[in-house]
Amino acid sequence: MLTGLPGDPVILLSVINTKLRDYYPTLEALCDDMQIDRKELSEKLDLIDYEYDARRNQFV
Repeated sequence: MLTGLPGDPVILLSVINTKLRDYYPTLEALCDDMQIDRKELSEKLDLIDYEYDARRNQFV
């Protein structure tokens, strides 16, 4: 569930990557803390051809 996050995938990408950069060491930590379904988030960002890169800790 992505409640409270932007519905537009491009804006969502910006918000998530900023949070990953500034507050969370991993996507798992972000999802746990924000109670976000990782699969749903990944599928939403896959719509604009972005996937999570753990080495960079961002969607690229």
